[in-house]
Amino acid sequence: MNTLLTFLAEFNSSFVKAFACLGAGIAVGIAGLGPAIGQGFAAGKAAEATGRQPEAMRQIRSVMLLGQAMSETTGIYALLIAIFLIFVVK
Repeated sequence: MNTLLTFLAEFNSSFVKAFACLGAGIAVGIAGLGPAIGQGFAAGKAAEATGRQPEAMRQIRSVMLLGQAMSETTGIYALLIAIFLIFVVK
């Protein structure tokens, strides 16, 4: 009985580690879509705005880069959570 419990405890540990790695991969994959779509949308709108008002290109570029930096924070946060899932979950 004792060996069965030891086997189940080891199996459970491996099971948790496997699902932590799977969850990390899914988290980075899904969370990478948001920043990619947001940055593409921002760059497209900045190109439209520059086409309409070329004299305001400096202001448009600075606002676009600020928006893209804010958008990228969600991707970096997801990567941080994925790293925690892989290396911290035992």
